[in-house]
Amino acid sequence: MTSHKLIHRRRFLEKAVLTGTAMASTPHLLEATQSTPALTLGFSTYGAKTLSTEAAITMIAKTGFDSIELTIWPDWDANPAKMGPKRRKEIRKRLTDAGLRVTSLMEHLHIDERKRTPAQRLERLKLAAGLAHDLSPQRPPLLQTTIGGGGKWAEKRNAYAAEIADWMTIADTHDLVIAVKPHRGGAFSRPSEASELLTGLGKPKRLKMCYDYSHYDFRDMTLEGTIRTSLPHVGHIAVKDVVRRNKRLRFVLPGEGGRIDYSRLITQFHRGGYRGDICVEISGQVWSQKGYEPLAAARSCYKHLAQAFINAKVARGS
Repeated sequence: MTSHKLIHRRRFLEKAVLTGTAMASTPHLLEATQSTPALTLGFSTYGAKTLSTEAAITMIAKTGFDSIELTIWPDWDANPAKMGPKRRKEIRKRLTDAGLRVTSLMEHLHIDERKRTPAQRLERLKLAAGLAHDLSPQRPPLLQTTIGGGGKWAEKRNAYAAEIADWMTIADTHDLVIAVKPHRGGAFSRPSEASELLTGLGKPKRLKMCYDYSHYDFRDMTLEGTIRTSLPHVGHIAVKDVVRRNKRLRFVLPGEGGRIDYSRLITQFHRGGYRGDICVEISGQVWSQKGYEPLAAARSCYKHLAQAFINAKVARGS
């Protein structure tokens, strides 16, 4: 399918979710498209492990998304250590033909993990930078990653900061933006800790924060408060829901939990000046379940979030 047809299909799908009040907001959506920079709505291949990168690109574009995040862990299809020049060129062409922008690469670089040395983590950063520039030379995607496991922030902070300072040397040399993600249950789990980390390192231009409210919900953090703290630092936004089941918290598809107001999230980040990706990240708690189907999940997420953009009267682009 040609790039023109896929883009046309994406806009058709966007219009298809319009109903009632949302239809009345269309003129504002068009006005925003003409006058302001747009956000993108993306889908991460973290929710499509059973698909090849090529198949995932096709699925994500046809569903209607503007952008894609590639999961590049060692045992995933898009692992840069195993992707040669020919295939990189083919994937770049497929992305272009699909009208799909690659906005981020997902890694898993835990600083306190003993199975991988600091030197090996630096090598993974170099590999990620190479893939980023090969797939999108003009607008290379950032790398988003969690940085550690459990423990207390006060005890882990200095070691994390010291290694991330070394990461910045690679980021500067290889022109790579890195977004670190506060993660529920980890020592590094709050936007305030991300702000402290980035500020302590002198706010490097290639170091950002990845925001994901599902890791702050059901805690002493509000949507508005976390957005306010994150705005000066955020480089990437991941979205999914979290629910309480049998006294335990579990991640679910965006919209399934009903607690996160995505139109409000989009509005507040947009008003605050954020102009990056809003990316669906489907948890392993979901995609590891028997009967999980990537296409059905992608369609469900797209319908909910495309409507949230319309309700927020915020334009989407690529």
